[in-house]
Amino acid sequence: MFPDSGAIFGAHEFTEMKVLVVEDEKGLAESIVDYLSREGFVCEVANTFWQADEKISLYQYDCTIVDLTLPDGDGFNIVQTLKKIAAATGIIIISARNTLEDKIKGLEIGSDDYMTKPFHLSELNARVKSLIRRRNFGGNNDMVWKEIRVQLPSRKVFIDEKDTVLSRKEYDLLLYFLSNIDVALTKEAIAEHLWGDHMDSSDSLDMVYSHIKNLRRKILEKGGKDYIQSIYGIGYKFTAP
Repeated sequence: MFPDSGAIFGAHEFTEMKVLVVEDEKGLAESIVDYLSREGFVCEVANTFWQADEKISLYQYDCTIVDLTLPDGDGFNIVQTLKKIAAATGIIIISARNTLEDKIKGLEIGSDDYMTKPFHLSELNARVKSLIRRRNFGGNNDMVWKEIRVQLPSRKVFIDEKDTVLSRKEYDLLLYFLSNIDVALTKEAIAEHLWGDHMDSSDSLDMVYSHIKNLRRKILEKGGKDYIQSIYGIGYKFTAP
């Protein structure tokens, strides 16, 4: 019952949020990635325990979907590692193991949700979106900072209550900044967030500069302040001037 249609939330509501799918069944992993990618997520896959362990040590994810039964390890250990390194990712366990003991253990060690196979992809999609909204945006449909307001379901942006049209990448960049106020972000981190595994180092870094330049211009044109601070040799910080 994995194939399904009709997402509960609007498509692309959470564009460029990053999801790691830890699943050894390649067909299922591909189905999940295909579905979530169409919903606007940037998805990466780990088919083994050690692939997952390497990825979570190198990259940050908004949500990690973890199968418990892996060919070279136990998914519970992935969850424990994520909690040990204090990763900000939300965690959803997916497993054919449906015993009460497994569900309780998963929640006790730090997972946010537990889904028993088989499941509808639309339900997984809804749970991922709900989890990300709860963790990143306090459950709110509007994200507000100073004179900037973002309506998450409709992807509309208002600067000083003026409707502001952003490109897809500019919107994703703004959300990334708003989720990391006063945090110094490297150009590499921004590029990796926007393009995931598909980034090309030189081209992506040039595009980061271009998107930041356009986002800054559009904020200023609508009467907003210049919140994007360049940090020489590092990258950028979104902060009050």
